[in-house]
Amino acid sequence: MLARLTFLGAAQNVTGSCYLLEDSTSRVLVDCGLYQERRFQERNWLPFQFDPGSIDAVFLTHAHLDHCGLLPKLVRDGYRGKIYCTRATAEIAKIILLDAAHLMEEDAAFKKERHKREGRKGPYPEIPLYTADDAEAVAPHFSPIAYSECALVGGTLEGCYYEAGHVLGAATVNINIRKTAQNHRIIFSGDIGEPHRPIINDPEIFNEAEYIVIESTYGDRSHEEHRSIDIQKALREVIVHTIAAGGNIIIPSFALERSQELLFHLNELFLRKEIPALPVFLDSPMAIAITQVFRRHAELFDVEMTKRLKAGNSFFTFENLKMVQSSEESREIATHKGSAVIIAGSGMITGGRVKHHVVNNIERPESTILFVGYQAEGTPGRILLDGAKEFRLLGEMHKVKARIEKIDGFSSHADYEGLLAWLSDIKKPPITVFVTHGEEKAAAAFARILRERTGWKVKVPQYKESVELV
Repeated sequence: MLARLTFLGAAQNVTGSCYLLEDSTSRVLVDCGLYQERRFQERNWLPFQFDPGSIDAVFLTHAHLDHCGLLPKLVRDGYRGKIYCTRATAEIAKIILLDAAHLMEEDAAFKKERHKREGRKGPYPEIPLYTADDAEAVAPHFSPIAYSECALVGGTLEGCYYEAGHVLGAATVNINIRKTAQNHRIIFSGDIGEPHRPIINDPEIFNEAEYIVIESTYGDRSHEEHRSIDIQKALREVIVHTIAAGGNIIIPSFALERSQELLFHLNELFLRKEIPALPVFLDSPMAIAITQVFRRHAELFDVEMTKRLKAGNSFFTFENLKMVQSSEESREIATHKGSAVIIAGSGMITGGRVKHHVVNNIERPESTILFVGYQAEGTPGRILLDGAKEFRLLGEMHKVKARIEKIDGFSSHADYEGLLAWLSDIKKPPITVFVTHGEEKAAAAFARILRERTGWKVKVPQYKESVELV
């Protein structure tokens, strides 16, 4: 046996990414992510399926919570090794994990008080999954690594990093297994981005691998119709319509990449005077901090973005942009007279300040809740997009009277055609391609398409399934 690979997350679902790779001398994790889908959240509270102290290294693909969100629990439970990732990912992950911990502490306190009032107990402990101290304890473990560089673990497992084109600093991790006087390659795609998106570079591609673990978030759909979408035109139409109605535009947005892309497009609209000079509230200390990471890592920008910066055209700051740091400032937004664009996390309305902005506007027919990202099954965002007439948020039921809109062109994940294109330079059939990180339907659909197009052996692994790499 060359090695053993166990799928401990993102198996037939789209969050909780975690893979255990072990050979006779070393054990490494690729990602250690948080489950964000409600039906799987119980798994966050379960003990790890391994002894954290037995893991020699973690190879982190990027800083989204569904890939890094259980690192504080891992360290708290005994992990002592390095967490390899790009420098930008390390900086962003520190911000995201600390923010997540604060939200967990706040949500736990809020639930405890609410349950006390209601005389009941919730399905999960009224304590945070981990604390801010746990999140801060992760930082010393980060070991930054540049694109095209590698880290050797235990003399046999070598993890090499390549641009994934997904979010700033995101990587595809190629692990070389050094056995029998040769290298055996297994590629973990991480999340693969759509090419030709603003700000960052396109994903790198590979020409050989014996095993591939590939995401399938959009494995059952094509972005072809989205590629024809003029994002700025669609954004302008939503804003102009809502201003005319006298409402606010609430945009639930992920703090990493999506918020920065929104600022990019809004800045372009303001520069061309295609929308009035209404205030844009970026109500997310995390998104604000991550935007500063973008400023520090302009070397990761694509050619077009670099040209814009050199010309003095920056989305980092513009006249109408209001950076909202404190909770008091956030609450004051509700008293603002006139229309405004309010960008706040989280992107699926599963936590954070956006919950309060949605509650303040959901029963206002003049306001718009605008989605610009993927909404996982069971999340409040998905419930709204599926046409709910009322839904529960912050412990109360609310009538849905606001307009619910979605702009699809923002996707930071490749569709099935993009995933096939990413694989197209693989000349020799891999031994196996494992399709993960997609809802069951999406993963199965992409596996079928890949088999039909290539004739390769393709498998959709189950949660906790182990396979021997030979």
